Amino acid sequence: MADKAYRIVKSDVKGMNEKIHKHRRKILRWTAFVTALLLASAAGVYIYLQTRTYTGYEVLKTVEREDSPGIQFEVFHGNILKYSKDGAFLVDWNNKIIWNQTYEMQSPMVDFCENFVVIADRKGDRVYIMDASGPCGEIKTTMPIQRVEAAGQGTVAVLMEKDGTGYIQVFDKSGEYLAGGEVHTENSGYPLDLTISNDGKKLAVSLLDVNEGTVKTSITFFNFDSIGQNEIDNIVGQYSYPDMVAPKVEFLTNDTMAAFGSQKTVIFQGSQKPQATKEIAMKKEVRSIFYNEAYLGFVFDNDNAQASYNMKIYDLRGANILSKDFQMDYQEIGFLENDEICIRNDLECSIYTLRGVQKYHGNFEKNIWKVMSAGKIRDYVFLLEGETQKVRLK
Repeated sequence: MADKAYRIVKSDVKGMNEKIHKHRRKILRWTAFVTALLLASAAGVYIYLQTRTYTGYEVLKTVEREDSPGIQFEVFHGNILKYSKDGAFLVDWNNKIIWNQTYEMQSPMVDFCENFVVIADRKGDRVYIMDASGPCGEIKTTMPIQRVEAAGQGTVAVLMEKDGTGYIQVFDKSGEYLAGGEVHTENSGYPLDLTISNDGKKLAVSLLDVNEGTVKTSITFFNFDSIGQNEIDNIVGQYSYPDMVAPKVEFLTNDTMAAFGSQKTVIFQGSQKPQATKEIAMKKEVRSIFYNEAYLGFVFDNDNAQASYNMKIYDLRGANILSKDFQMDYQEIGFLENDEICIRNDLECSIYTLRGVQKYHGNFEKNIWKVMSAGKIRDYVFLLEGETQKVRLK
């Protein structure tokens, strides 16, 4: 039997590995190129849409409405809050009722935070508390109401006044009394405004002290959590500002509060004991303020003959991100849900992006009461007199 012959084949393992790595690198380069191309295309489309100006719109759907005289509108939890002296309704943009609350008020005022909204009778004695699903509680005060504020978990702070003395009371979402006290005006000044944090644990009050012709504003912070239990009257911070009036204070987020003053706006930050972190000087008299959880907006009269007003937008660090002149006379200015700025009067509306681009301007034959963003970059909801339109800019 013949011996078998064996043949030894030498394999170039190193060369094979180099070919494999080269092939993989080629695939990775093509993948990176395609990914970069797709990202660049998406960025180009996004920038194009962000900088494009629209002159008209198509109506996607129209819903007829019958509104009582004196009705007012707010956007709450993605739906439309309609309220008047006789009651409030929460409806979707199809005008389908989600809940209603009846009452009788002379001068209703509204505040909302996250899932809760409160409606109070200014200089009256009633407060109604609702969440996104319906009514939760009712408060009857013993003194005339000046201000009311809602927290994100339903806590309600009420500022009242009687015989020149201010009183603050805090209630839970069902209307049960939690805490309260008198603001001693002879020691700290007259209360102008109050605000409560989203979690209901911090409260700030703006106090005005006029003494022998001098004006001073004090911002006082209270903490109702364990930190404040160790402080006198739960006070965890006080700041004094001579020659300034601060008629508005507002928690923009749970840990960021802004005091809007005649000379400057002060930003406070802190989870337990808020500290003043930034001051924004007001070089001119402020015509309007507006804000959301990310930005502060101001409108000033303009010296420029070609534009009546100047709008400035700041982030919560106090950085100026936009300065824009505009000519349109307005009744309302504010941020939409997508952070765009809407300027509106009865028959006219302009929408600006944070880049300062006038995205849309239009004139209407019917009164326009409110504008809502509707999710997509070109879709909006217009609340016109007697009807709601879902539209797409074009």
